[in-house]
Amino acid sequence: MKTVIVVGGGASGMAAAFACAEKHKVILLEKNEKLGKKIYITGKGRCNLTNDQEMSVHMKNTVTNPRFLYSAYAAFSKEDVKALLNVYGCPVKTERGSRVFPVTDHASDVTKAWTEALKSRQVDIRLNTKVTGLIIEQGELKGVQTPGGPIAADACIIATGGLSYASTGSTGDGYRFAEAAGLAVKPCRASLVPLITQETWPFSLSGLTLKNISMKLKDPEKPKKPLYEDFGELLFTHFGVSGPVILSASAYATRPLSEGKILKLYIDMKPALSEKELDERILKDLEKYHNKSLKNALTDLMPQAMIPVIMNEAGLSEDKKANELRKEERQRLNYTLKNLELTITGTRGFNEAVITQGGIDVKEIDPSTMQSKKVKGLYFAGEVLDVDALTGGFNLQIAWSTGTLAGRSIE
Repeated sequence: MKTVIVVGGGASGMAAAFACAEKHKVILLEKNEKLGKKIYITGKGRCNLTNDQEMSVHMKNTVTNPRFLYSAYAAFSKEDVKALLNVYGCPVKTERGSRVFPVTDHASDVTKAWTEALKSRQVDIRLNTKVTGLIIEQGELKGVQTPGGPIAADACIIATGGLSYASTGSTGDGYRFAEAAGLAVKPCRASLVPLITQETWPFSLSGLTLKNISMKLKDPEKPKKPLYEDFGELLFTHFGVSGPVILSASAYATRPLSEGKILKLYIDMKPALSEKELDERILKDLEKYHNKSLKNALTDLMPQAMIPVIMNEAGLSEDKKANELRKEERQRLNYTLKNLELTITGTRGFNEAVITQGGIDVKEIDPSTMQSKKVKGLYFAGEVLDVDALTGGFNLQIAWSTGTLAGRSIE
């Protein structure tokens, strides 16, 4: 039996400690006052803990290095995490988009269940314990350094998270440990994060949600193939845009934006209607309210607050009478509703990002064990690795899966 230290008591760390404790003595070191601090705020406090679609769909929703995760997904699937939580007192349910939540809608119950699982395997949980460095001798992990002194170990799993939500303890410790051990770390960027627009009109609509819209994110230099397209909800903010479709789009926007590119976002407010069908709909509304001004004649077609914006973008006067709108003006209105354009200049920071994109280069890690190829006995799991996925429970599944594989791989 070996002594194994797990650094970080978040999703991947708890999964790693539980899996490893089946065979070994495990010491779980967490610098916060409680385990799973970031879990408490995921899914707006409800914890979208996995996604109920097949693991092949999880692969498709993984943005960076999906193939690296084959062994991890095989080791611990979405069925496995649901079964484990159920055993330890946290039954789950599946909602729209195949998102899985605790039945109670309390993220704290997910952490409680994992804590019970750890206790059942006698994991030595040490809270308020910060790791300051690794002890490596002749290419082998020998222990970790803490303010209270060194702790010896035969192996160590680094599960310290990324840089998003630093208040939960994600302050990049794992990247520093990896670099000190000679591993390459890819540049880190905020991902699943709101986007900043050059245009100021979204600011005046802050708080307005558009439902059932479709969107395309494009690089103006390569306009034919969108970087990302989606259907769902979009939220206007005091700095630009947010909401589920935008957070997912940001996973594809963050790299080109960090390279200084400016991107274009196109919103189709009426994706269920073709241009011809939309024109017929507009004509119907104009006839129905023929004596009213456009700002009052189009309220059935879009939210009242959007009318001045659409009129301005289409080059129309909102005070114009409905019965005065010419065919060419109607076509401009139609085009604007189907192609509302915004210029994306940046993302919000790590404090608003759900996850970190970038991290420890996966070429440095054995995908079948999560062990470093350079330091024997040193393993990595979760967000600290250069793997990330879209919203919908996929990132937490990466954490559970990589953590479990790392924990099980220690012989």
